[in-house]
Amino acid sequence: MSDYWLSQLIIVPILLPLISGALLVLFNERHHQLKIAINLLSTLVLLAVAVALFYLTDSNYWTDGVGVYLAANWMAPFGIALIADRLASLMLLLTAVMGTGALLFSFSRWARVGVHFNSLFQFLLMGLNGAFLTGDLFNLFVFFEVMLAASYGLLLHGYNSTRIRAGMQYIVINLLGSFFFLVGVALIYAATGTLNMADIAARLPGLDDAGRQLLQVGATILAIAFLTKSAIWPLCFWLPTSYSAASAPIAAMLVLMTKVGIYALLRLWLLVFSGSAGESAGFGAEILLWAGMATIAFGVIGLFASQEPGRMAGYSAIISSGTLLAAISYAQPSVLSAALFYLLSSTLAVGAFMLLIELIERIRTPGAALLAVTMEAFAIDDEPQESAGVAIPAAMAILGLAFVGCAMVMAGMPPLSGFVAKFTLFHALLNPAGDTSVSLVSWTLMALILFSGLASIIALMRFGVRTFWSSSPALAPHLKINEAAPVLLLLLVGVVMMVQAGPLMTYLDRVAAGLHQPEAYIQRVLTETAVPGPTGVHP
Repeated sequence: MSDYWLSQLIIVPILLPLISGALLVLFNERHHQLKIAINLLSTLVLLAVAVALFYLTDSNYWTDGVGVYLAANWMAPFGIALIADRLASLMLLLTAVMGTGALLFSFSRWARVGVHFNSLFQFLLMGLNGAFLTGDLFNLFVFFEVMLAASYGLLLHGYNSTRIRAGMQYIVINLLGSFFFLVGVALIYAATGTLNMADIAARLPGLDDAGRQLLQVGATILAIAFLTKSAIWPLCFWLPTSYSAASAPIAAMLVLMTKVGIYALLRLWLLVFSGSAGESAGFGAEILLWAGMATIAFGVIGLFASQEPGRMAGYSAIISSGTLLAAISYAQPSVLSAALFYLLSSTLAVGAFMLLIELIERIRTPGAALLAVTMEAFAIDDEPQESAGVAIPAAMAILGLAFVGCAMVMAGMPPLSGFVAKFTLFHALLNPAGDTSVSLVSWTLMALILFSGLASIIALMRFGVRTFWSSSPALAPHLKINEAAPVLLLLLVGVVMMVQAGPLMTYLDRVAAGLHQPEAYIQRVLTETAVPGPTGVHP
């Protein structure tokens, strides 16, 4: 009975924000403080539930670390199954941490601008959590659409002309991605007769050639939708504009949303096209690898060309997506665990940087950036002057140190978590599975990752010098605790990752090993029995 009640935790990350978001719609803006309290309480409870699921999936409480919740008490594949394994619980925890930080930041300004911010934020969390927990493609589409519908409103929240233009582009691109998603799902259903991901993987080896080819076509179209949402070249042109136009807390959540496409691709590809998939094993791996490397190269070019911090953050997210996609294609547990460490580190760092940008803009005097660029271009130096030193306000010191921390993690400089992630990834690439030697493609990938770090250093330090050390006097900003604390919190999590890199990598090794042995996942999902009714009869 205790197992039954603990399994109910799996649906809480979906049900709680759904109920909270619907409840918040009933209150108008005159009850603003109450809406904030409900929103914050719901998000903190989600954080606690994510921690609980994180523990349950890694403590062998559930068989093979996989918890299954059968909605409406119907067994898979006929009913809707929600699955919590190590990867899903890790993404739930990352979502709760990012959501808490973004929400705290929004209370000073953005939660008070316009209407329904609090409801939309909860619906966004519902869509994200549902995408991580669902076990079938149709509900993955449903949760994607819930997430995207909420993000449309949040991106346009506090609208201006720039935000409207970026929002329209963002909406059109995602609607096209949703169209490809539906077409891909329809073809996969036509080939296999099921939409449950575990059941698709179980049926694939028994398909004839025509069914296998139809499945591969459907998976390719579905991958286009995922790659669009994760901003892979050449489908990434929408991302820098959207990032730079969105409000700070929503831009931070967009960083996480970009990783949902990577998660969906990782989940489906390693489950369906595993080594037991027969002729379809490893389908499309080479395309994923080259697309990832092309994305890294595109992001590097964009970083060098960018002057605005929002676009720099956008191209940094593109580089992150490319690195993850290339790492997934190796289908090697050690590479995947390093990639997951990189996913956590880069998401937290870029998210913190998106929040920090709004605070940095407060110290930039009008025209200071243009003046700094002009002086740099024409090599104009200030006349040397004697100085006895200048007192640095505490707010300026916090912003400067936070900026340096974000820049170091995003560039992968030692000793912070970004360096640990890249070092671990290089170690895995230099030690391929089996007795094979390091391939030329692996050397190329490592060179691109190193070059992307160099590009990040140059671009971010260039911006930092112009902002914090330009000749124009900076304005002393007024920071509130709930604005500075989320930035420092996200960076602190990165510091904890660095200090506890050994235990965390051991955990991620277990995550990667589970993903590369999908038989246990498939067995748990398809054999989970319904709960007996009062008469002992199963549905």
